[in-house]
Amino acid sequence: MYRGFNLSMPSNLKINDNTINELIKIGGKIFNDTKAKVKSTLDDYLLDNKRLDGDKIISEWFPEVKAHIFLSHSHKDEKWAFLLAGFFHEAFNIYTFIDSAVWGYSDNLLKQFDNRYCKDSDSYYNYEKRNYSTTHVHMMLSNSLNRMIDNCECIMFLNTPNSITTSNEINNKTDSPWIFSEINTSIIVQKKTPKRLQQKVKVFSSNQMKMLNESDQQQLLIDYNVELSHLMNLNAHDLLNWLKTSENISNPEKALDTLYAQHPLNKRFFSNE
Repeated sequence: MYRGFNLSMPSNLKINDNTINELIKIGGKIFNDTKAKVKSTLDDYLLDNKRLDGDKIISEWFPEVKAHIFLSHSHKDEKWAFLLAGFFHEAFNIYTFIDSAVWGYSDNLLKQFDNRYCKDSDSYYNYEKRNYSTTHVHMMLSNSLNRMIDNCECIMFLNTPNSITTSNEINNKTDSPWIFSEINTSIIVQKKTPKRLQQKVKVFSSNQMKMLNESDQQQLLIDYNVELSHLMNLNAHDLLNWLKTSENISNPEKALDTLYAQHPLNKRFFSNE
């Protein structure tokens, strides 16, 4: 992980616009390509002793996909996520990892665990067994997303009222445990300057960017304070300016370099000095 951005988009976008709909379709295909790599049964994961191969489940259910941008978003903003992924691909040949392709499958995996291992003889779910299975699935999911964040060069958080609640001018809150977990995990993720940029910019220390992810909690809502000042702000105007200045650039790394140059690192947040 190298850079992180806090992306805000206008609420009055006309989703029925033909160009926008086409980009959403492209982004949806990118999403489905990732989703297609997820396994649908547990049979392949059983070891000879009838125990489950946790490493294999992580690698196949939550695959690491080579991507330039990790896009974190609320499940309620799926169309926005698809639109952005389609835009980045068509404009810059940039591949976007849409995080819901991973966490959207956690319930499917958990259901398979529960149906096979968490029922008593009366066919009712056992509360303690379900707690145990949920812990395993959520840890698999968390570790997989953390690896993806570490592997992607750029992280963008789609900041909307669906993902973040601004309680006042200072505090931002989320009711998503995934967002809270991703932010705190990203504090200790090593920040890596791409080799192509190592002669151009100072390699800043860790403790820079924090990242966000979203999963829905319908029954229980718990607020967590989240810190967004480490993510550089972007908006629709910035994206259009990026597109204009990178019009003839088809190389994704060069396109990202243009974005970084337009929004240089703020030493107040990223330097040891």
